[in-house]
Amino acid sequence: MESSRVWFITGASRGLGRAFTEAALAAGDRVVGVARDVTPLDDLVERHPDRLRALRLDVTDRAAVFDVVGEASREFGRLDIVVNNAGALFMGMVEEFSEADARAQMEINFFGALWVSQAVLPVLRAQGGGHVLQVSSIGALGGFPSTGLYSASKFALEGLSEALAAEAAGFGVKVTIVQPGEYWTDLYTSMRQATANPVYDPLREELAKQWAEGSADSEPRLAAEAVLKLVAGDDPPLRLLLGSMVYDVAFDISRRRMETWARWEEVSRAAEKAIPKP
Repeated sequence: MESSRVWFITGASRGLGRAFTEAALAAGDRVVGVARDVTPLDDLVERHPDRLRALRLDVTDRAAVFDVVGEASREFGRLDIVVNNAGALFMGMVEEFSEADARAQMEINFFGALWVSQAVLPVLRAQGGGHVLQVSSIGALGGFPSTGLYSASKFALEGLSEALAAEAAGFGVKVTIVQPGEYWTDLYTSMRQATANPVYDPLREELAKQWAEGSADSEPRLAAEAVLKLVAGDDPPLRLLLGSMVYDVAFDISRRRMETWARWEEVSRAAEKAIPKP
């Protein structure tokens, strides 16, 4: 038992977080699962009382994050895999968002992951290593109509995580940005909608048609299986795409960006000239 890995998973009670928790327990590992409401984990706690600790936590509360991370590391002696999975989806056109909604989206998806990353780093550094998984999204590959604020929060998370990976590498700490495609979770059923501006109704109708035609959600269990393979590797990547759809989208967006850069190369290079030293 003592040789099993210890996971710290945020947003563990539902969706992908629940799938990650179940997969880690099935692998014989120990888990600290945190969420604002941990009652959905009661059945797993009953089945794994010695290997699952469910703790209430609002990741937007920085002080509480540090307290819970400290409690978790003291109870299990270490933290091996940290999964920043807690998140929320706010839908709406950029013009439609209230200040409160915009700030709330960043608080949950960006600042929550930042506070957890800050809290676990001293633990991982002291024990000589660990693996931080930052659950991002297809929304971080590009901005899409009605997901502007959500994409912004995930873009911010990925920029933070790239820097974190470089800063933590010298301490044996690995960081991977996990970019899932479409998985059927309560992220969609619990999403918040901005107050609609009717000028965007035609665009909304077109988007609804596209989503109805192209929607093909996968089981969260498949994402969890991929994550188990990820953490078992000796040399994990900085980024891991989950799903064929997100894989194709990533390559398409990258290709179009490179084509645009190449088309404007002359203008780009002409905008820079070394200033002669006096």
